[in-house]
Amino acid sequence: MNKHLSPLMSVIAGICVLMFPALLNYVVGIYLILTGVLAFQKG
Repeated sequence: MNKHLSPLMSVIAGICVLMFPALLNYVVGIYLILTGVLAFQKG
């Protein structure tokens, strides 16, 4: 299930950045945190 979640997060993050460029730092930060959490859960 996590295999399908990471690309979905990427698409959502990309859409948010395109719609709200001022939120770029927050979107990237949240994406990196979620990606790291998912990586630790797999391990």
